[in-house]
Amino acid sequence: YLTSTFVLALTPGATTAVVVRNTIARGTRAGFAAASGAATGNTLQALIAVAGIAIVLQRWPLAFVAVRLAGAAFLLWLGAKSLWRAAAFTGSLGSSRPQAGGSGASSFRQGLFVNLLNPSITTFYVAVVPAFVPADSPPWMFGALSAAHVVIAFACHSCWALAFGRLREAASRPWVARGLEVVAGLVLIGLALVILQG
Repeated sequence: YLTSTFVLALTPGATTAVVVRNTIARGTRAGFAAASGAATGNTLQALIAVAGIAIVLQRWPLAFVAVRLAGAAFLLWLGAKSLWRAAAFTGSLGSSRPQAGGSGASSFRQGLFVNLLNPSITTFYVAVVPAFVPADSPPWMFGALSAAHVVIAFACHSCWALAFGRLREAASRPWVARGLEVVAGLVLIGLALVILQG
């Protein structure tokens, strides 16, 4: 379980793209804030699964579709914002680099909502985690496995934030930062389209 969870968390996806996007736009601290929001989203998804709400979403396809569409729309919005910010760079080369700082609360919210509105996270807690819980296990076993996923995912996303934070600091030329912003936007839009097709 731990091996498969690590591979799953390490594989770039929508959450990784949001963490990277915030890191590029606002710096490493914003990336960590987005990773913290994503970890909170994972925790809430696990609690929702325990409460049985996720099973209701699976049994009522229209509700699940609504969550999927909301998640895709959120990624499209974030991707469009990245592309707009890249296109709106003006002034001299020295002033066209994305600004550091910004709202950590905004980054946290983006990480939170990208996981709350991610149907693959819902499926993970409803279908994957229970598959690793033996029939005679105590009630806390599901919580322990879910907590392991939250910690592993947070560690991986924090590494992405740290790596791209260093890359952002090393990008002395503004066009590098601008290019990273464009790539992040295109990846988010691409992931949104994948979700819409799924």
